[in-house]
Amino acid sequence: MRMILKNSAVVKNLKHLPKPHRTGLAIASAFLGALILLPSDPVEASRHQEAFTLDAGVRYPIELSITDSPDIVLTEDDSNWDRYEVRSGDTLAKIFKRAGLSARDVYNVTQAGELAKTLVTLLPGDELFLRPSAQGGFGELKYRLSATETLLIQPDKSGEKLIADLEKKDVDVRYNFAQGEIDSSFWNAGVDAGLSNNQIMHLAGIFGWDIDFAMEIRRGDTFNVVYEEHYIDGEFVGYGDIVAAEFVNRGERFAAIQHTDGNYYTPEGRSMRKSFLKAPVNFKYVSSNFTKARFHPVQKRWKAHRGTDYVAAVGTPVMATGDGKVVKSSYDKYNGHHVFVQHGEKYTTKYLHFTKRAVKVGETVKQGQTIGYLGSTGLASGPHVHYEFLVDGVHRNPRTVELPKARPIASEEREEFMQIAENRLAQLDTTKRIMLAMK
Repeated sequence: MRMILKNSAVVKNLKHLPKPHRTGLAIASAFLGALILLPSDPVEASRHQEAFTLDAGVRYPIELSITDSPDIVLTEDDSNWDRYEVRSGDTLAKIFKRAGLSARDVYNVTQAGELAKTLVTLLPGDELFLRPSAQGGFGELKYRLSATETLLIQPDKSGEKLIADLEKKDVDVRYNFAQGEIDSSFWNAGVDAGLSNNQIMHLAGIFGWDIDFAMEIRRGDTFNVVYEEHYIDGEFVGYGDIVAAEFVNRGERFAAIQHTDGNYYTPEGRSMRKSFLKAPVNFKYVSSNFTKARFHPVQKRWKAHRGTDYVAAVGTPVMATGDGKVVKSSYDKYNGHHVFVQHGEKYTTKYLHFTKRAVKVGETVKQGQTIGYLGSTGLASGPHVHYEFLVDGVHRNPRTVELPKARPIASEEREEFMQIAENRLAQLDTTKRIMLAMK
């Protein structure tokens, strides 16, 4: 086999090289030529291939095979996914236009099923992954909805239409715990214990039927919590539910266990949810406790104070402490904007000094529903809601009045719950021993 070079710049340049250099190049060329002519081992591997020719100017695809090695992982980039970050004001159409896709592609994607409607509300910072088809048009779309779910839109088996589906990842649930003792406030104690803001509010909500967190919390009160942590592929992705908790308030112990229905019960199986909440608002302090008499800051005289004043910013939502019917929603110069709610034949709750009322006479309200917004209308020295609790028409202290007992868990679920409660109480006791050992 000969390699012929003529009328080329390479040949002309070779002639001007020193003789030793030309000799060296000749030896190297002869050695490379010998390597090319030597047959590969085994030579049979190429003997039965069909002869073919390559045409100049034509691009030929090269197929690469990948072995089933566990070390090879195809990422979104490796699989030809193009990433698009959602910008302010972006729509699916705008993103597709940036990707060089047509309005027809946008329409087809939006018609891929009910799940595809999620793409109507794209948020800035979200990410869309697009993979083109073999023809260069739309192929597939991925949109992460949460840490566990990703929307996938791709052609069906026939290839004639697009379908939307959810890719779900398994969540590994682990348990952690937190303990705290209140020094300055419940909120600060929760933060010091490592609880998130949502967990602190959730804990207060669990015991909100038994403890008034604005009025009844005292220095030395303690809490103990067992809660879920969620992991995906070994990576922490967020907190789950509080599954067990106890709160010692003024020496009295309250405990709550989460059942499989998501609700909380005492270890004995009575619902934590009761007829009335202890307080109509969620905030950190109040202006005055329930007393038989106090010096009225506006009227400048001592008078009976038949309720509790909860101080907060103007506009703070005030909620009904129990299910009932609005029997009064009005305004006068003493009570300001006020709402009275009747709860059956025996109980009545009153809420005074709203800046605005949210319900009308005759409406039925649910426990926790907003009925007005805290203000300072009427005879009020500052923004607060005055809350009264009446039993058979007689004013009673809403923080100490005896209320109907909570309903027990359904009899058919009691055995299952008692087993759960036993395990959760053991977890709470274990965390106590751990913290005691750490101290």
